[in-house]
Amino acid sequence: MRGFGRSAIAVVALAVAAGAAQAKVAASGPTGFVVEHQVELKTDAKAAYDAFVKVGSWWNASHSFSGDAKNLRIETKPGGCWCEKLPNGGFVKHMEVVHANPGKMLVFSGGLGPLQFMGVAGSLTVSFANANGVTAVKLRYDVGGRDDKNFEEISKAVDGVLAEQFARYAKVAAGGKP
Repeated sequence: MRGFGRSAIAVVALAVAAGAAQAKVAASGPTGFVVEHQVELKTDAKAAYDAFVKVGSWWNASHSFSGDAKNLRIETKPGGCWCEKLPNGGFVKHMEVVHANPGKMLVFSGGLGPLQFMGVAGSLTVSFANANGVTAVKLRYDVGGRDDKNFEEISKAVDGVLAEQFARYAKVAAGGKP
């Protein structure tokens, strides 16, 4: 399996030109974990939302199953898919869109990367709040279930990958390149 499942992931420093970002494993225990990331962008909330939805423009291809981020898409419709095309007509459904409110919030249900293969459930919420020309973007990933290692290793790996992806997203949303 490519990318997301690598346990030797370094946590990335999250400083972007648009503003300082924060990231952390907010909680971890024998029944799950919570990862939180936040960044302030000098853009309006709708533009920040639209940039997030264009996941293939900012996601790191090395953390995909296909090896090509252009194969990733988010469909913002009821039951929409955060999906990835694979060769020979295959696909990966990373998460399902369960709430889409343009410029305000996206909520996904499912397991990213190796979490798909575990007995867990996940809810990823991305919220966008604009004040004085700055949009605070918050990402929160709640994962619950069972893990033989009490989520100690996987929570750090998921945090590292999401930290990298969120930093790349922030750069693109601020008008730069990932």
